[in-house]
Amino acid sequence: MENHVALTACIAEVQPLRYTPAGLPALDMRLEHESQQQEAGNARKVQAMVKAVAFGALAERLARQALGSSWKFQGFLATPRNSKTVVLHIQDIQQN
Repeated sequence: MENHVALTACIAEVQPLRYTPAGLPALDMRLEHESQQQEAGNARKVQAMVKAVAFGALAERLARQALGSSWKFQGFLATPRNSKTVVLHIQDIQQN
């Protein structure tokens, strides 16, 4: 099965950089996406707020980026333990 997400979004919210019990840097974020998509032959304005997390050097790099800056995020979706919300686990970013 495949679980791959590519999303162009702005950094809307960033929590302080934290560290996992193993000492790995981790960054919790909210991303804001807005676009025009085709659905059933019609144009539709789409908006989405997405919870995301990054680990390691990528977390440290994202912690230095400006709120509102736009990026292309790539990663996978997972639901954390004791949660019902899907989170994008960021594996790569490119400046948009």
